[in-house]
Amino acid sequence: MTETNTIIMENITPRKGHPRALYILFFTEMWERFGYYLMVGIFLLYLIGPAIHGGKAFDTATATDIVGSYLALVYLTPFIGGLLADRFLGYRRSIIIGGILMALGYFGLAFPGDMAMYISLALIIIGNGFFKPNISTLLGNIYNAEDLRPKKDVAYNIFYMGINIGAFFCNFVAAVLRHKYGWGYAFAAAGVGMVIGLITFIIGMRDVEIKKSDVVKPAQKEDMPLSKVFGYVFIPAIVFAIIGWHIKGWTGHSIFGKVSNDAFFFACIPIIIFYLGILFKASKEDKRGLGALLAFFAASIVFWVIYNQNSTALTIWADQYTKRDMPKAMENVAKPLDILQTVTLDSSTIARIDNHFVQQSITADMVGTIDSTMKMDTTTKKMYPVYAVTIHSKKDNSYIGRGIFDAVSDQKNLKEERQDAFDDTKPGKTLNILSTDPYLENLPKDKWPQKGEKLSLFSPELYQSANPIDIVILTPLILGILGFFAARKRAASTVGKVAMGMIIAGLSSLLMVFAANSCDIYLDKTSMGWLLGTYAIFSAGELLISPLGLSMVSKLSPPRLTALMMGAWFLINSMAGKIAGMMAGYWDNFQNKGSYFMILFVASLVAAAIIFMMSKWLSAVVKEKTGMK
Repeated sequence: MTETNTIIMENITPRKGHPRALYILFFTEMWERFGYYLMVGIFLLYLIGPAIHGGKAFDTATATDIVGSYLALVYLTPFIGGLLADRFLGYRRSIIIGGILMALGYFGLAFPGDMAMYISLALIIIGNGFFKPNISTLLGNIYNAEDLRPKKDVAYNIFYMGINIGAFFCNFVAAVLRHKYGWGYAFAAAGVGMVIGLITFIIGMRDVEIKKSDVVKPAQKEDMPLSKVFGYVFIPAIVFAIIGWHIKGWTGHSIFGKVSNDAFFFACIPIIIFYLGILFKASKEDKRGLGALLAFFAASIVFWVIYNQNSTALTIWADQYTKRDMPKAMENVAKPLDILQTVTLDSSTIARIDNHFVQQSITADMVGTIDSTMKMDTTTKKMYPVYAVTIHSKKDNSYIGRGIFDAVSDQKNLKEERQDAFDDTKPGKTLNILSTDPYLENLPKDKWPQKGEKLSLFSPELYQSANPIDIVILTPLILGILGFFAARKRAASTVGKVAMGMIIAGLSSLLMVFAANSCDIYLDKTSMGWLLGTYAIFSAGELLISPLGLSMVSKLSPPRLTALMMGAWFLINSMAGKIAGMMAGYWDNFQNKGSYFMILFVASLVAAAIIFMMSKWLSAVVKEKTGMK
């Protein structure tokens, strides 16, 4: 356990064990996270999945843009949800409202059509804004009691284990339902999980600790009234988003690569100004705590960018670049559970793939013949060439696949374009390929299934269960190590733990650099050991940052602003989610995928250096506010 367990408040006898309220919130959050991580674990796979299998068949850039926008907005709304709970609704009511909206959103994703999808995403985003900051704040309020305060860090670690238990099991449920019944059933299961969480909370919310911790805190004289928050922050954020959306139309260039990115980051400007205003207008007593908290938030954004690779780049890596075949002994166990993905030579489909696959394959042992036709551009009403490439083996001339793509950059010399079509295809553009299952694109031919055989694979979302199970396994280990040093008066400070966690998270990205260079990933797949190792390393870093981040909000925030500052913590998550999606949107541009992960590693070192430089000041503020290191 952490060093906070060794501190006894003067004249206060800490109660034995933890209150019942912790376990009510534990199971509520466990089921809510079951639904959240089930949905987010398969969402990108759903968006890029072939339409013939029920997916949306979006290209990588479009799919990651949607996922990044979802991750951004789902963590942006806690700003409003926390504020409404603090000043008006209270925490219990906000949690119930949020849970209902999220459940409706998950069930809505089960219905076909883009409109149903976007409405459902909006419900989840708004619901999360009411739910997520307030359940964490309610837990913090319970542990503000004098006899419970020394147990706060441990309580958040226990709470965090509930999150990860839900996140572990959900991926197995998703794999079973989507393979056996379809995507809609998997999304509906997320809604069922949210309903169970709601029922758990409603039954337990009359607990005395929960009731007395649910206190509405009216605005103080130095606080901005709710009407002004909407007038000075919420409405300006909408206006700025609209301006960002139209920047490309006005200037011809997007600042952040896509109009959706411009709209989001512009919308963040009034919110960031709002939080800086809270800092500058705060009383002298509150200013040091708020300043330390906001500085910590700014430095930790890199960690959350790495974290959100789980839903973007690492999902792509698991799906397309990881050798996922299952040992026969394990297959016999997994087959009755219906968690397997099966691939045969007959499972041909239309799918979007990284054009580097095709270019590398053709230069190795394949040959492509190119034909062209003309197509009308519906926007310009002009004709342009569309190229169809039929791919055969050089060895026996057997048919392998057919690629269809547009080449509109230069229409002057069709003969030259026909000859060099693949060379002229811009990096980062995905191709629509009609071929065998996309999993076989970079699997050596000698490892393909024979005619009539099935290749049994781990479903790619199952790898996302590695992170939560690592958390569950590592939590008692890391708490034991920290407790060992604390008992010997050599405990690491809260800030020191966060800086170490940042470095460890960066090392997980460095391991992916080695993975990307372990073989020619366009002709062969990498061992699943790289991915599992990355999750294990990252999870150790996560345990030193995420629970302590929640704890620091509770420790350093003025009581009346705790939910609002929890919203700021999730605002950092929001910006990081958008950045992660924006980075993954350029995934196909990186021929050397190791360079993608190297950017994350270097960024983590820079962030850790900044935290170390601030450590003396931050530690002094933490000790001043809490009496702890």
